Amino acid sequence: MKTTALAKTHLTLALICFLFLSACTQEQQNKIGRGIQNWTGTDGVLEVYAGDKLVRRFLKVDKLSTALGTDDGKPREYRFGYGHLDENLNMQVDPNEKKVYFEFSNYSTIVFFENPQ
Repeated sequence: MKTTALAKTHLTLALICFLFLSACTQEQQNKIGRGIQNWTGTDGVLEVYAGDKLVRRFLKVDKLSTALGTDDGKPREYRFGYGHLDENLNMQVDPNEKKVYFEFSNYSTIVFFENPQ
């Protein structure tokens, strides 16, 4: 009898979550997803290219943020984050490679992906 009540509770909770998410706009769903991802963390890699040449790589990037204006709150033309600068581009954080703050413009050629290792 307890199993049936528990199953009904889980089903009701799942239905409520489904209805809540279906009522959200796509942007709101994206924000919820990013919030969950930010909470759980990621092992992101950000690569910066000059033409077809890789010039910078940042490892263990947990998120990229959009800069907002102090007075108007409008999005700025750049993104920022924190990650370990992979100075020798070997896809691993070496003892001498420190965590740094970085910025890049919306017009930069970048690739951001989850570390496959």
